[in-house]
Amino acid sequence: MIDADRYLILIEGGPPSNYSAWSPELPGCVATGATVDECTKAMREAIAFHLEGLNADGAAIPEPAGPGVYVELTAA
Repeated sequence: MIDADRYLILIEGGPPSNYSAWSPELPGCVATGATVDECTKAMREAIAFHLEGLNADGAAIPEPAGPGVYVELTAA
């Protein structure tokens, strides 16, 4: 089975509310947490659960696309 740690996740939000995470490679797979670390841990668990469900249904497991890159825009 594919390693759940290899999927790109995006984390949004933060204080005063929870953080939320999702993966563009796994539509519908989301998680939340009070901290970035909690959110990341919950998302790893959600990805593993999602992949197990796809496998049980006989569906194709998407390949991880790779790392993300931050782009900072500066004033010209």
